[in-house]
Amino acid sequence: MNRDYNRALLRRRLSAALGEQAAFDAGTRALYATDASNYRQVPDAVVVPRTVEDVLATIDVCHDLRVPLVPRGGGTSVAGNALGGGVLLDTSRHLNRVLSIDPDRKIARVQPGVVLDELRDAAAAYGLTFGPDPSTHSRCTLGGMIGNNACGSHSVFWGRTSDNVHELDIALADGTRMRLGRHPREELARLARQPGRPGEVFTALRTFSSRHLEFIRRRFSTFPRQISGYALEQLLPENGFHAARALVGSEGTCATVLEATVALVEAPKARSLLVLGYRDAVHAAEAVPYLLPHRPLTIEGLDHQLVQALLTRRSRLPVALPEGQAWLLVEIGGDTARQSLDRARELAATVEGETGATASRVVADPMEQRAFWRIREEGAGIATRMADGSEAWPGWEDAAVPPQNLSGYLRDFQALLARHGLRGVVYGHFGEGCLHVRSDFDLLTRQGAEHFRAFIEQAAELVVAHGGSLSGEHGDGRARSELLALMYGEQGVRAFGEFKAIWDPDDLMNPGVLVRPRPLDENLRFLSQPAALRGRTEPATVFSYPHDNGSFAQALRRCVGVGKCRSHSGGVMCPSYRATREEKHSTRGRAHLLAEMLSGEVVTGGWRSVEVRDALDLCLSCKGCKSDCPTNVDIATYKAEFLHHHYAGRLRPASHYSMGFLPLWARLATLAPGLVNAVGRSRLLSGAVKAAGGIARERDLPGFARQNFLRWWRGRPTRPHADRPPVLLWPDTFNTYLTPEVARDATEVLEHAGFRVVLPQRSVCCGLTWISTGQLGVARRVLRRTLRTLAGPLAEGMHVIGLEPSCTAVFRSDAVELLSKDDPLLAVARQLAERTRTLAEFLTEQAPDWAPPPMHRTSIAQPHCHQHAVMGFSADERLLAAAGLDNRTLDAGCCGLAGNFGFERGHYEVSRAIGEQALLPQVRAADPDTLVLADGFSCRVQIAQGSGRRALHLAQVLREALRGQG
Repeated sequence: MNRDYNRALLRRRLSAALGEQAAFDAGTRALYATDASNYRQVPDAVVVPRTVEDVLATIDVCHDLRVPLVPRGGGTSVAGNALGGGVLLDTSRHLNRVLSIDPDRKIARVQPGVVLDELRDAAAAYGLTFGPDPSTHSRCTLGGMIGNNACGSHSVFWGRTSDNVHELDIALADGTRMRLGRHPREELARLARQPGRPGEVFTALRTFSSRHLEFIRRRFSTFPRQISGYALEQLLPENGFHAARALVGSEGTCATVLEATVALVEAPKARSLLVLGYRDAVHAAEAVPYLLPHRPLTIEGLDHQLVQALLTRRSRLPVALPEGQAWLLVEIGGDTARQSLDRARELAATVEGETGATASRVVADPMEQRAFWRIREEGAGIATRMADGSEAWPGWEDAAVPPQNLSGYLRDFQALLARHGLRGVVYGHFGEGCLHVRSDFDLLTRQGAEHFRAFIEQAAELVVAHGGSLSGEHGDGRARSELLALMYGEQGVRAFGEFKAIWDPDDLMNPGVLVRPRPLDENLRFLSQPAALRGRTEPATVFSYPHDNGSFAQALRRCVGVGKCRSHSGGVMCPSYRATREEKHSTRGRAHLLAEMLSGEVVTGGWRSVEVRDALDLCLSCKGCKSDCPTNVDIATYKAEFLHHHYAGRLRPASHYSMGFLPLWARLATLAPGLVNAVGRSRLLSGAVKAAGGIARERDLPGFARQNFLRWWRGRPTRPHADRPPVLLWPDTFNTYLTPEVARDATEVLEHAGFRVVLPQRSVCCGLTWISTGQLGVARRVLRRTLRTLAGPLAEGMHVIGLEPSCTAVFRSDAVELLSKDDPLLAVARQLAERTRTLAEFLTEQAPDWAPPPMHRTSIAQPHCHQHAVMGFSADERLLAAAGLDNRTLDAGCCGLAGNFGFERGHYEVSRAIGEQALLPQVRAADPDTLVLADGFSCRVQIAQGSGRRALHLAQVLREALRGQG
């Protein structure tokens, strides 16, 4: 739906009114061209307002020039609700405050961009929470929830967003401000007599509701998850003529929300989880009507395909599921832990037999409950790849039926999938009859798109036949608006048009959604772009992308926009976004820009793109996204690939030569470490070195050891007798030349455990620093030399022990991907990946009978990001416990230094801001006697330079325990 307006004038007007808050550059427009749906449309401008006045100024310009305006929250819509070709209004970055909480009245006033978890955290101080809780609660905004009438897992108990909205402060498309709420008859009459637009709106709403009264009563709110279309039932007299709630679920098509007053509810003091196993999802659905009368907080469903898809990403499940091929997660609340646990056990005993459950488990431990919920909440990401690796997409994403009809609908829906030769990963809100499905549609070809359309049309007819709703919580958007006539008939469609015209007579607000909808197969994300992103013309790459059929385009399609990278706490991903809150610094933003680069429509520079280069500049290459992203997007690898091509045949940044070649400079420095360190301590000389090397002037240069590890090794006396097999200790650059005490202590610990420690026969390197700076040709040559060196020890069955997590992760992951599939050393790389272990992994696996003397100390541990992403930290925790340490593993995210990133010029402020979010304050707050553990060299440097505390490697802690014994 094209609009004819003056784009040059739009740019001038918005720039004059808003300055840098309005963006028109290719990079920003490309960032906002997609969300979490199958759709894509490039906006003409993106506005990120700082104040309500900025919002009103934007509305004023759009109204004057007749430019479409689309409000947008976290951009996690799976229906394409918040895309548009005019102006996108992103309130999430600045208009994101909880304005007030009234615990007595149990209400909160919020701005539209506030993230749900931040509202819940603020309310938790009063024992309250916001009831609706979609799985995107760590990044979805209240404005987006209001736009879609979001529900979440606990709507069984606390209702939808519309049930929890008291008032809305809105702006119409012409700039008129109105405050809406529940309006009794007398008040409504008074409001209708107001002069100007407010009076016109209320007068028109009274007339509208009277004219359609019987139709609304008959066709709307027939069951709780009837979300499709406008919430016209809220205008009924028996519902108090609630104009605010009538706009909940209007998807930005009627007005812009400036502020909302919402209800808070008392959070249960304790919760227990009942997990019921069933033969299949249909049998699980049949059990729902038996469970609902017991008033659970929620009933959520999973099936075996989601679990199998998760197992392709992990070696094992984080929880033990009871026997079955489908499961219901039934949450029970209580005033005490004992009460909720007893209720859950009673329910299990009551329903297991009568609902046909194959087995059950009652979970009391909050951490284990959290692990179950994580599987469910990450379903939208997990399900985008089937167990066999094939791609799956939303489309028929969240239809709902009355719960008593769920089993019949699900059975018929599975038959429909089979007739179309499709597979669907099913999960969702079984307690309210709402299913989420990701299906293996072919959205890369026109023929596939035609098949997609045919299936969606038949699925819509099916859900209507079962008395259901096209949408059960995500809204209709571009995915389902065209189908509303099937559900409501022509009378309903006409009523929707009348309702929108009351608020937005010029059709400026999110046009093409709900009213006069765009076709559901128009602007499909991949078909709207050139062939490169569909993998039809693959760019030549260095990495082999073995998990994506060797396709860089397919690797980029992993990002479906679920936006977990936009969360503000917990996990590792995405540290730079948490520091800047800018979309281009999120994992999702970078993946989308790389995809747009392949497309070449908006971002036209290809591998030379400055837009992509600038977005990747603040990527720490922490690899947090490789594990924390539900779809395992690996921006660190994509960044290295991009930098390799971007600087091919060109002069690189100085830091690529200084820190990228660190292994070489470290070896040279050992010729005169005292002189090198004296230069580093000299203010004048170190300043010159930093300037020449592209190093941040705020950073202290690390010192080189006077006796490096290799010299210590060569000068050792005769090795002690070993009872166990030999093991190869990897002499990484950091623990060889900068902190050799770590490698020395690791050697002595391994020997105390009975192993004979050996080193490689010649100088070697994993290539990490060249990988992280995108010098992949050098990295591959270095790696291949190392593989030739290690081939013999590996053939003899030796394990390789890595002390620096980032180097260890290269062997466990990057090395295989850096070699081509026909490289003769690929088999050696795979063998190296299988036999490389961290110190903790090796000791717990190969010497389970060995334990250091107990230390009886407290400790806090900062896992390195690469270890978090590739190896995990559980073995370290077990070994620390065996060492008698009362350890707390920090959930502080990335330290902020991340190898060369925090040392590079221009990165210091972001690096320090990331460290100050959680890590450094927790280290400073720790008792002076508490040990601080960090295996990563960069983590230890950040802790030392940011807190003054000395952090220890695990090897140093274990050696200290042995010394204490002596």
